[in-house]
Amino acid sequence: MKAQHHPQQAERLAILRSFDILDTPRESDFDDIVKLASGICGTPIAVVNLIDADRQWFKAEVGLGTRETPLETSICSHVILEQDFMMIEDTHLDRRTSDNELCMPQDGLRFYAGVLLKADNDLPIGTLCVLDNKPGTLSEDQRDALRVLGRLVMRELELRRSLRAQNVLRDEMDHRIKNSLSAVSAAIRLFKAEARKTGDADAAFDALQRQLDAVSAVHRALYMSSDENALSLDDYIESLASHLGDSLPPGIVITAHAPPKSVSPKIANTIGLIANEFAANTVKHGKLEDSGSTLDFNIQLADGDLTLKCTNNVPQKAVEPKPVSGGIGARLMAASVAQFGGKLVQSETETGVQLIATLPMRG
Repeated sequence: MKAQHHPQQAERLAILRSFDILDTPRESDFDDIVKLASGICGTPIAVVNLIDADRQWFKAEVGLGTRETPLETSICSHVILEQDFMMIEDTHLDRRTSDNELCMPQDGLRFYAGVLLKADNDLPIGTLCVLDNKPGTLSEDQRDALRVLGRLVMRELELRRSLRAQNVLRDEMDHRIKNSLSAVSAAIRLFKAEARKTGDADAAFDALQRQLDAVSAVHRALYMSSDENALSLDDYIESLASHLGDSLPPGIVITAHAPPKSVSPKIANTIGLIANEFAANTVKHGKLEDSGSTLDFNIQLADGDLTLKCTNNVPQKAVEPKPVSGGIGARLMAASVAQFGGKLVQSETETGVQLIATLPMRG
């Protein structure tokens, strides 16, 4: 009798494939387990059996000499619908197997015992089973040993999946760091040219430091994020404001607000760069008071755009506000915004300076 599909077949198959184990070469770790199962249970056949959509595939086997068979002849496909352990002492006498072509001959498969291989979400992906060509049974100790070996199979599978995930994460982080270093390298060339042009090396190094701080803030937020490809705006802007506060003169109060929306590292890096430059320009060009000076960073989302509004209550030392395109840091901000097709506008207010950056939500 052919078994029905598992009631959560789609989810079960997705979990099975997440292990990336089907059609892989034989491995001694699994071969040793089936040899041990065969020896302990006194059966000529033992199998690590994974139930695919239309076949059963053997990661390891002893006594069969094949790597897969059709699902129509699978005894294990019945097991994944039932309890964690199943034993059929004589397949000729069990309705699930009496008409199975592998069991029907007198010298066919007459005895079966198997334990489920269950993933961490409790869905079965296959079995560790032992079989014989004559009816039989297992003692309680043999059953316990089979259960232990089944858990060992799952630990091996989980370990391999975890190692693959770590390698993917490492590759992703390597790629991200290389991209960040490329951006820093481009900034260094710009700062070097500016220093040669103006003779002000200190300003160039200060701007470079702020660029590095922006990149560092993004990586710090990503390490804390549950999503390796995005970070939450509200957490990021609050963390950024906190670190800015540690680098500014005492007496400046920083506030920051943003919705709990996820954005890409690229957008976050631009936000960090602008915030760093605005804070640095406030200190450099503003008439700071001993107390009462404020910086505010406010992010809003509307109509597919992200708007970062930076404001302070610090009057400028110069009569006219310094244009956005003036200094090296300002040009870096403008270039960073321009890569998204965004806009950057700076103006004076009644109490200080306002800088508004608008970024389309892409990139």
